Amino acid sequence: MAVRRPAWGLVALLCATATAGYLCRVNASTAGALLMHEFGLSQVAMGRVFSAFLLGYALCMVPAGAIADRWGARRVLTVAAWSWTALTLLQALVGWGPFAAVVAALPALLALRFLLGMAAAPTYPASAAGISGWIPAPLQGRAAGIVLASIGLGSAIAPPLLSLVMVRWGWRASLVVSAMPALVVSVLWLVVREPNPAAAPADPASRRPQRRSVPWHLLRRRSFALLTASYTLQGYVGYIFVFWFYLYLVQERHFDLLQGAWMSSVPWLLSIASIPLGGWLADRLATGRLGPRWGLRVVPMAGLTASGALIGVGAHTTNAWVAALALAFATALVLCVEGPFWACLTRLAGPGSGTAGGVMNLGSNIGGLISPALTPVLAAWIGWEHALHVAAVLAVIAALLWLGIEPAGGRHDDEQDVAKVGRAEASH
Repeated sequence: MAVRRPAWGLVALLCATATAGYLCRVNASTAGALLMHEFGLSQVAMGRVFSAFLLGYALCMVPAGAIADRWGARRVLTVAAWSWTALTLLQALVGWGPFAAVVAALPALLALRFLLGMAAAPTYPASAAGISGWIPAPLQGRAAGIVLASIGLGSAIAPPLLSLVMVRWGWRASLVVSAMPALVVSVLWLVVREPNPAAAPADPASRRPQRRSVPWHLLRRRSFALLTASYTLQGYVGYIFVFWFYLYLVQERHFDLLQGAWMSSVPWLLSIASIPLGGWLADRLATGRLGPRWGLRVVPMAGLTASGALIGVGAHTTNAWVAALALAFATALVLCVEGPFWACLTRLAGPGSGTAGGVMNLGSNIGGLISPALTPVLAAWIGWEHALHVAAVLAVIAALLWLGIEPAGGRHDDEQDVAKVGRAEASH
């Protein structure tokens, strides 16, 4: 049987696809002020528009992963990218010319953002399914890190690029520009071919493309449950910085608006390097003397623990600049663990990585839905310092959960699988 060779070109395309999707995801935030002014939307109404995306995204996460397992990453991401392009262009038409009389702006935006969330749901689960099939296990951490660097790339690129276009040509033009990368990757997915990891089988019938089944029993593994729990806590901590870092610097640390804007971009610039570096380091450790069990544990345990310590420093110090830098590096460390999380997932789930990725990513988004709402409540109740201390403690708990995770499938998980197989055979 032929040896599977790493398809780094497809990994680069996965990263480009995720970055393109991220631009379509965050464009409404950049254009939000002008949207509110043109359509007379309040902050509450605009918040509903943002939440509509998250609702569609969360609801479709697991089904999208299951579809990726059955139909393959290339097919699913092709359809997804075309959908991002179409839905983003439709958003640019809201309230314009003949379309102004078709439907009111707010219902149109709510519907389109909800549909965009549904279309964006396959992004990372399908990428996990692709990495599982295209990349050998010892290289999957760095592959996942490269793809997940799209988080930093998209967050760093979107504000300056779309703001520049918006100032010159308006918010509609900025949405059109944000759709162009999605259009490019959607065309690329039509022409690329997936690698054949093994020699062609002798039986001609087995060469026919077959839908892959979803091994749902893998989702009941103890290691997967702990992995999802840890990723949920990591999402809670990470999303605090997505939504509140800029406002915290301006309102609590008294940076002016320009200083706050520059400092709030630092974590995302750092994460462009920290995310792939974390995946690369996890692969090196897993293939070295430590082996996959401890090699994949070291980066998330060290990164999350160090992040918790830096959050504590940033919350406690009286120096605003020290606080900003400590929290910026804490964010980069929270994100550097993305590669090991997804590499561990693909080792545990194998051909079910799309479905498992949907479940795990749903956990992260649940954490992301809770933390932006809960953090200001905690801050009003016990102060920002202690609200951040809560996040620091949760980061350390997320690290400790890795002590119970067996990245290569531990004895407890294997015994569970053997028992399930035995019950299945006995029932026939």
